[in-house]
Amino acid sequence: MARRRKGRDISGWLVIDKPSGIGSTDVVNIVRRALNAKKAGHAGTLDPQATGVLAVALGEATKTVPYVTDALKAYVFTVRFGQATETDDAEGAVIAESDHRPTDAEIKAALGAFVGEIMQVPPAYSAVRVAGERAYALARGGQAAELEARPLWVESLILADRPDRDHAELEMVCGKGGYVRSVARDLGEALGCLGHVTALRRVWSGPFSVEEAVTLEQIEALAGTAELDAKLLPLEAGLEDLPRAHAPAESVGRLRNGNPATVIASGIDYGEECWAEAQGRAIAVGRYRGGTLHPSRVFNA
Repeated sequence: MARRRKGRDISGWLVIDKPSGIGSTDVVNIVRRALNAKKAGHAGTLDPQATGVLAVALGEATKTVPYVTDALKAYVFTVRFGQATETDDAEGAVIAESDHRPTDAEIKAALGAFVGEIMQVPPAYSAVRVAGERAYALARGGQAAELEARPLWVESLILADRPDRDHAELEMVCGKGGYVRSVARDLGEALGCLGHVTALRRVWSGPFSVEEAVTLEQIEALAGTAELDAKLLPLEAGLEDLPRAHAPAESVGRLRNGNPATVIASGIDYGEECWAEAQGRAIAVGRYRGGTLHPSRVFNA
């Protein structure tokens, strides 16, 4: 018989301003313990040295994680020119150097090649799986893994600041699966000067922004209190990027049981994914087909 998971049946989102030096899974564990939650997960990994928005889902909200993970995300990061590292960030050993430094105009001209649908090779030290093994595990063991290029949508990439000739601060909005370290590496190569990331901060992720985030210090100070519970955002916050339909009272039970049912909607195309609510509470996510929602995910009351 399966073991029953301990903890509270608490649902919602808690947006964390992740500090540097801690992994995303470690943050989730801290949040789960502080809220005594039965179930928790995050929407999009941040490297241990990165800071900023890490959205943690609890309970039924974990069913909405894919919609946040797939959404656009915004980053502010600093590139150090003149050095390539084995990890493409400041944590790794320097493996090559260059005396060349690009001008602001050269940087701006090069950024256009990194906007739109691009192909990107993940860093050697990344969580990508190669023949069942994590790339970072292979790299640490001295094995050079051949990582395949992957498509990435980059909405925008701009030069925000140039504090000195060795550094540039960039702002990027991109889709799921983007590696900022790869952008820094590839930009340095395109400019003929090499480069790596020295600082990285995610400022928003889908519907969640750093302005609404709480710190780990706040979470640990408020652990086990109603005040921490009050900081939870509703499950529905993770569905903001999907169209919404209304479920009349007679449809609620059918939808919760996973059956197609009539919904009231406007501006939703046939076959489009959307979510249905009743009295502001999410009932189900599914495909809209001619006035009927066909559920793919349902939420417990």
